[in-house]
Amino acid sequence: MNNRRKYAKAYKAVLAVVLMAVTVFTAACSSSEEVVANVNGESITKDELYDALVKQGGQQALDVLIMKKIVEMETKKQDIQVTAEEVDGEIEQMAEQYGGLEAFEQIIGMYGHSIEGMKEDIGMNLSIKALLKPRISVTAEEMKEYFEQNKESFVVKEQIKASHILTETKEAAVEVKEKLSAGEDFAELAREYSTDESNKDSGGDLGIVKRGEMVEEFEEAAFALEAGSISEPVKTNFGYHIIKVDEKKEAQEANYEKSKEEIEEILFDGKVQTEFNTWYKEKLDEYEIENFLTQE
Repeated sequence: MNNRRKYAKAYKAVLAVVLMAVTVFTAACSSSEEVVANVNGESITKDELYDALVKQGGQQALDVLIMKKIVEMETKKQDIQVTAEEVDGEIEQMAEQYGGLEAFEQIIGMYGHSIEGMKEDIGMNLSIKALLKPRISVTAEEMKEYFEQNKESFVVKEQIKASHILTETKEAAVEVKEKLSAGEDFAELAREYSTDESNKDSGGDLGIVKRGEMVEEFEEAAFALEAGSISEPVKTNFGYHIIKVDEKKEAQEANYEKSKEEIEEILFDGKVQTEFNTWYKEKLDEYEIENFLTQE
């Protein structure tokens, strides 16, 4: 994963966690005697839950909500539009690293997130970047210096887009191979036969695989295949694989001209947090904010 994707992943993950916490907090904030739990017949009400949440982190959650409100108001004032296409593009970039949207959705679901929630957070992130763009400059000198210091990260390794079907026995792998030779669908056979629970439901899709990421036996067989071809059974410590390669890309040396757009985005993103802190302090002075939250 290159530096840009590492930064984007970390930045969005932090934002998602913060906003998810706010969602949990605000869900309990409507004052009510509604019972949310019982312990041996003794009730815990929504009011009690609200009070506990306020004591534990109410001010921090409210601060984030105020921040969101200011960003939304400034975005509207400056007529900044974040399109669904932009948000979907960010989601697709993130999902690509996990073998596709379906696999990505399963992974974030394990941590209590959803695609819709991620879209909201990414929309906020893009709004912040649009608001700060006029305040942030990236010079050619900075870009060239960054390229020279991080040249290795811009080397494009040989890569393939691949899928596989993993079986426990050679006999099962041979059976799958025979069915594929007879014209049966690879994705359907993956769903039926594969023991790799992480991708069988997505037809065995592994996404983009770069040299050095897989075990030696798998890599040797996969990178020897032509695009559009399927391997014979390949034995590894995990079992027997039938590998399908859809696309191949040759390795490329680091190239500054080809990487300029990516470098500029890396450096811009790196300046966003510092500049946001300054910008937000200015906005706090501009806006009239009344805080009625009580924490006894």
